[in-house]
Amino acid sequence: MDLRIFTEPQQGASYDTLLTVAKAAEELGFDAFFRSDHYLRMGAGSAVDGLPGPTDAWITLAGLARETRRIRLGTLMTAGTFRLPGVLAIQVAQVDQMSGGRVELGLGAGWFEEEHRAYGIPFPKEKFARLEEQLAIVTGLWETEVGRTFSYEGRHYRLTDSPALPKPAQAKVPVLIGGHGASRTPRLAAQYADEFNIPFASVEDSERQFGRVRAAAQAIGRGPGELVYSNALVVCVGKDDAEVARRAATIGREVEELKANGLAGSPAEVVDKIGRYQAIGASRIYLQVLDLDDLEHLELISSQVQSQLT
Repeated sequence: MDLRIFTEPQQGASYDTLLTVAKAAEELGFDAFFRSDHYLRMGAGSAVDGLPGPTDAWITLAGLARETRRIRLGTLMTAGTFRLPGVLAIQVAQVDQMSGGRVELGLGAGWFEEEHRAYGIPFPKEKFARLEEQLAIVTGLWETEVGRTFSYEGRHYRLTDSPALPKPAQAKVPVLIGGHGASRTPRLAAQYADEFNIPFASVEDSERQFGRVRAAAQAIGRGPGELVYSNALVVCVGKDDAEVARRAATIGREVEELKANGLAGSPAEVVDKIGRYQAIGASRIYLQVLDLDDLEHLELISSQVQSQLT
């Protein structure tokens, strides 16, 4: 079971804070550092003020690529509404080169309309159809042999005789697709994804969605085992009940709610719940860490949760 650290910088984090967390995650043996791709804090009336303001996902990862050595880097999920697919292919390939081949691309349709209004970003109605074309273009550009060109004629995007450069350092940048959709999402995952991720879902809902993705893969002649299946879950671990309660209060959540909907409680409780996700096919967990100043939390997870899983 791989454990990855997943951050939500739009809630309030500078690049320096993210760098500190990424370096700690690397030193503590976590598999990867991922971040969301948002430009506006979430939670009306929340104590979170969002200061000092948003950071851009791919600029952040470019910086981390040069300041880390082992840990993998990626997004859950890059918003398709923020970037043109040709530009995104260049950005990801460049960051992959900068990292020595440690980048993974999670790509989603984009959904948070308010942040689009706040920063003047168009919010199209047909987001999913655009996402499908974006996936075809990004992967098509990377797969085109050097010396050949790539063209694409879609409803939303058109590329003519692109040199399809630069290439990533990796022969294949892992592509992550995720979500709860019952039909289109599994179909896209089966066609384009190396990993399918379901965010903030119960064991039962995860098992159901994993089954849909496996069936979609089989339907196109792909082995269901070719995909990695993963979950993203909020994490709140403590050595005792008081520490769990303190960490829950810091992020504005209730302990029982966190235990029901995430990974919360003692290390033993969290290990047990991770085992339930593993039993239905998950081999990777993205731990949503909401208090980025609490590095002792990461140390506890590393020493008493991750150690039991490896």
